[in-house]
Amino acid sequence: MALASKLAQLQGKACEATRFVARHGCAYQRALVEKNKKYIVEPPTIEKCQELSKQLFYTRLASIPGRYEAFWKELDQVKQLWRNRKDLNVEHAGIAALFGIELYAWLCAGEIVGRGFTLTGYHV
Repeated sequence: MALASKLAQLQGKACEATRFVARHGCAYQRALVEKNKKYIVEPPTIEKCQELSKQLFYTRLASIPGRYEAFWKELDQVKQLWRNRKDLNVEHAGIAALFGIELYAWLCAGEIVGRGFTLTGYHV
């Protein structure tokens, strides 16, 4: 019974969102394009979009060595902190604990989303 009422509530919200987008979507799109006009490449053709996607891909590919070096540098800092863990104070330990809790919370949120927004398990 509770699931049926939630489904009806979700359908109502989806219909409301659809109506809102139908009424205000074009104006929002125009305002968004006008606001970000400096990022638009003229002429907006398929060829230009393909060229930009290739540029993005190869730029990201070229950034891998720098990100790789930054990763190892940060890992060395963590190793150094671990070697000198006796010098750590409560503030550093608290920040590390909060960071660990945040990571665990994001893991749980991802699991819930992956299961289709259920807390008890997967739909079979």
